Amino acid sequence: MHACPKALCQHVDWALERVIGGPVSLSWAEQPAQHGAYRAEVAWTGATGTGAKLVAALKSWPMLRFEVTEEPSQGNDGERMAYVPGQGVFRAPMSANGDLMVTEQQLRHLAATAGSGEAFRHGVNELLGASWDDDLEVYRHAGDGAPISWLHQVV
Repeated sequence: MHACPKALCQHVDWALERVIGGPVSLSWAEQPAQHGAYRAEVAWTGATGTGAKLVAALKSWPMLRFEVTEEPSQGNDGERMAYVPGQGVFRAPMSANGDLMVTEQQLRHLAATAGSGEAFRHGVNELLGASWDDDLEVYRHAGDGAPISWLHQVV
């Protein structure tokens, strides 16, 4: 969680509890990149698809800024999801080394529809979630060295 108003911190904990199926108590700290906002980092374990459930639970508050990364597992690609106010959710598959993956069909479509080199570059940036990264980068750096809470999904 990159930025959350203080009044919503407990509600975010409760939303995560509903997804994880167990108690959650995040270590919230002030977010220096945004006055009045708080941040928390969470490492989690759960079944494939838990990341999407976490995003679905959190995106109902349009003022939050957050990212969810689901690591690859046996037979499943990983996934990166990010939420930024006004932009909504960005979602992309992720390789084992953490790179976002762009499919052949996405590139073929972009090559067929981009009217110029600049349009193609813009399209690639969209496929990679560049505008979400641009927005979130200052929030990421502001949290360097922050404590991380662990969540374990109840099975």
